[in-house]
Amino acid sequence: MIMGRLNIINQVGFLLLILCFCSTTFAQSNRLITEGNKLYEQQKYKEAAIDYQKALVKDPTNTSGLFNFGNALYQQKSYDSSRKVMEATEKVLPNKVGKAAANYNIGNSYMSQQKWEDAVKSYKQTLRNNPNDVDAKYNLSYAEQMLKKDQQQKKDQQQQQKEDKKKEDQQKKDDKKDEKKDDKNKNQDNKPDNKDGKNPQQSQGEPDKMSQQQAEQLLNALQQEEKKLQDKLKKEKGINTRNPKDW
Repeated sequence: MIMGRLNIINQVGFLLLILCFCSTTFAQSNRLITEGNKLYEQQKYKEAAIDYQKALVKDPTNTSGLFNFGNALYQQKSYDSSRKVMEATEKVLPNKVGKAAANYNIGNSYMSQQKWEDAVKSYKQTLRNNPNDVDAKYNLSYAEQMLKKDQQQKKDQQQQQKEDKKKEDQQKKDDKKDEKKDDKNKNQDNKPDNKDGKNPQQSQGEPDKMSQQQAEQLLNALQQEEKKLQDKLKKEKGINTRNPKDW
């Protein structure tokens, strides 16, 4: 019986020691969170994040420290890291209001990166957990407007690309037509202009063909000249010469 009592006393003492240690750790964690909150209010977000991290090392289950750590990362524009912390926070928070707050911050991180579609999903999830969140309603409306605008811009860009492609294809067709016209004109320039198949430039340097009438006139003129010459010789030398040959 005595031994049994001693064992019970030892067990109780061990449990008290654990509770005391947990209480001390919890207190230290809360103190670090309080210090981090003061730094956060002073917009010293980097220093605040360090205190929140230390608090989480002391007590990883401290959801306040986890939530505030995500906010401090967001304020440093570390949107991806902030979102990961908030996603982890949303999973461990026990009530809908806390989950709604985490989803709201997740939506804000998407908004900061202009990821409108993801932001819309996050704000809708926020309102499922807390339908009375006015800020979430406002941000949801804004994100939906920006999403529609972004989608319309993408459609306009695609349409413009199609029109530019169409114009480019038409220009290529027109260029090919012009090339064919140029080739045709070159071929026509190289063709002869007369029935004999001679190039006009080549025929310019050749004498024109003599007509039959011109040939007869020239022949008669030659005969007359020769007759005059014969008559002149007869008078001067007195020798006989034959009559010119009849052509």
